Amino acid sequence: QCQLSGLWRNEQDSLMEISVVRDNGEFQGKYLTQVTLAGSCARASPLKGTQQQPSKGGWPTFAFIVLWDKFSNATTAFVGQCFMDAGGKETPTTTWLLREAVGSPEEDWKATR
Repeated sequence: QCQLSGLWRNEQDSLMEISVVRDNGEFQGKYLTQVTLAGSCARASPLKGTQQQPSKGGWPTFAFIVLWDKFSNATTAFVGQCFMDAGGKETPTTTWLLREAVGSPEEDWKATR
């Protein structure tokens, strides 16, 4: 069974640190991105999420959000699943949607990546 608690690095060299995952699956932490919309320096942003309780033989799914409020008016929602390879290495995989704030309903089409 994968444990999400700890420090994780992705392919873009961004870092995610997750504190203890509670018994109900809730967790929090911080995300230090190396990729920013504004092209500014990386800063830590808060994250909050929840992990499904793993079933026997199953790999847990999870979801979390990151509020980029310190340098951007955007939020990213991540969903993923944790896997473990034959050597015991844990790997969380994710897909994400980023929502930027826009000034009008007419600009809504370009707000989500």
